Amino acid sequence: MSLFRQISRVYRSKPCMRSMSVNSSSLTDLAVDEDGIAVLTLQRPPVNSLNVELLQAIISAFDDAAAKGCKGMILTSSLPTVFSAGLDINELYKPEMKRLTLFWKTFHDMALKFLTSDFPTATAINGHTPAGGYAVAMLSEYRVTTKGQFTIGFNDTALGIVPSAWITDLMLHTLSPRRGELALMASTMFSPSDALKEGLVDDIAEDKAGAIEKCKGFINQFNNIPKWTHSPCLQKIRRIPLESLYKYLNENPNEVLDQVTKKETQNALGEYVEKLKRRKLERTKK
Repeated sequence: MSLFRQISRVYRSKPCMRSMSVNSSSLTDLAVDEDGIAVLTLQRPPVNSLNVELLQAIISAFDDAAAKGCKGMILTSSLPTVFSAGLDINELYKPEMKRLTLFWKTFHDMALKFLTSDFPTATAINGHTPAGGYAVAMLSEYRVTTKGQFTIGFNDTALGIVPSAWITDLMLHTLSPRRGELALMASTMFSPSDALKEGLVDDIAEDKAGAIEKCKGFINQFNNIPKWTHSPCLQKIRRIPLESLYKYLNENPNEVLDQVTKKETQNALGEYVEKLKRRKLERTKK
């Protein structure tokens, strides 16, 4: 037997405790298949907007999957037409500062879970994925989208928000630098087929089940790779966005807080809130 095979046997991930549902809450459900792959489903209707509680639930589920020795995790949505609409506008518009501070800390804590993960992560996108929703998908190592009439991308500038340096670095790491620059500046949103063409996603599937299967295929590529190599290798590959995130947290943690509370940003968010209210009113009249 070769030395590599011996090492692989020693360091291969411990079998994950298998059950159909190892952790669930009103906001997420963590289910594990018989191969030890966890599927984390977001279930905060109507659009899986990311508030403090949902971010905390994602972190908790991540820790549960790691503690149980799962060999990988897939993120998806219980909603038929939306993966995640991004950051909850109610956390940003006319915020209470203590809550806003907690919100951003929790968001960055979640980001670090993905960027330093001990196991491979993937996202099965099954609906609209703008702004912070795509940021979450982008944090995972592999993305598969379903086909459909929805868009994917990072559109923060359209809301008057300048993305943090670590977000822009992650976008430029995911796309080519030039395409990432243009997409970020113009808040470009992409159809599933265009998202695949431009590199926002790695594959496309007919439906959610197919997307999850392709994500499992990605995770299974690591079956014979020593588990201890994953996090250090991932951190080296994503060194630039990870260093940007640490720099932000250590040197200027109030940057986004200051920006969000600026009059111009609050005005832009207020206009967006009013737009959402008008849309809701129009739907109720139909």
